[in-house]
Amino acid sequence: MIDILKKLYLSDKGATAVEYGLILALVALAALAAIGSVADSTVGMWDDVANEVTEVS
Repeated sequence: MIDILKKLYLSDKGATAVEYGLILALVALAALAAIGSVADSTVGMWDDVANEVTEVS
């Protein structure tokens, strides 16, 4: 039993999985931030188009 716990304690596989998980979380947060800023400018653009169309009509 002690040998199994010692092997588990010395294993690096869990640490690598955690590192990949953290990297994936950072990439996801960066993507959400980028999409959020693009969405704000896109909504503003379509609001401007809607205003121009209603003024001409």
